[in-house]
Amino acid sequence: MKDTPQDFDTVYEEHKLLVYNLALHYCQNITSAEDITQDVFVKYFKNPEKFRGEAQLSTWFYRVTINTSLDFLRKKKRKPFLGFLDLNSVYEPSHFDHPGVTIEDQEATERIFKAINTLPLKQRTALILSKLEEKKQEEVAEIMNTTRKAVESLVQRAKKNIEIFLANEGF
Repeated sequence: MKDTPQDFDTVYEEHKLLVYNLALHYCQNITSAEDITQDVFVKYFKNPEKFRGEAQLSTWFYRVTINTSLDFLRKKKRKPFLGFLDLNSVYEPSHFDHPGVTIEDQEATERIFKAINTLPLKQRTALILSKLEEKKQEEVAEIMNTTRKAVESLVQRAKKNIEIFLANEGF
C-alpha cells in the first residue's frame, strides 16, 4: 500500500530520523544535518503535491534527502573565484561531528568517512543506503531509480575504492 500525504506532525514524526540520519551520513556534521533536515521538510510541506503517491512516502523522503544533501555538498565545494564545481572532489567537513561516534573511535570513523567522500556520487549513495542505512538492495534500487544488479555493482566498486583509498593512506 502506498503512503498518502498526511498531517505535518505525523509525517514529521515518522520520517525525521530517516531524513536526519541520511543527511548526517552525507555531511558528517550535526548542524549541517539539522539544516538539511529542515530544508527537506520545508520542501515537503510547501508542496505536498510533489509527492505523487507513485512510491512510498519514505522512498520520496530518501530521494529528496539525497538530493538536498548533494546540493548542500555542491554549495560547500563551490570555489567562487573559479566559478566551477567538481562534484567528485572530496568534501571535508569543517568539523567532523557525528553523534554516534565515541571519541576513541572518532579518528578511525573520520578516515572511513573521508574515504566514502572520495567515491563517485552513485557509489557513495548506494553504499550509504545499503551499508549505513541498512536498506535491502531492492529498496536501494527503488530509491536510486535503478536495478538491484546496478546497486550490487555500485556497492562492490565502492568497497574496492575504499580499500584502495585506505591502502594508499597507509591503513
